[in-house]
Amino acid sequence: MIEGIGIDVVDIERFAQSLERTPALAARIFTSAESLLPISSKAARFAAKEALAKALNAGKGLAWLEAEVVNLESGKPEFIFRGEIADLVDGAIVHLTLSHDAGIASAMVIVERA
Repeated sequence: MIEGIGIDVVDIERFAQSLERTPALAARIFTSAESLLPISSKAARFAAKEALAKALNAGKGLAWLEAEVVNLESGKPEFIFRGEIADLVDGAIVHLTLSHDAGIASAMVIVERA
């Protein structure tokens, strides 16, 4: 059964400007591994975390660093959960897809429970 669906779209250049204006923002949003990625990948990961918050109906309660986006060997993106978010999604299947093209990054998340 689908418990929640979330989608988010990010203007990559505008996101880059936000990170430049507020350097501490990156440390609040991205894990050390995520922060090494190019801006288009960072924007897609930010979109993924926003989409996750929407799918979980978490509002402002999402601890950004508790949801890390990694890529499997195949390239498929997947979340690694820690802390309270790990407890929140325990027993759920969380589907994630990312895209970035033409200056836009997007993500979609589906949270499913058996």
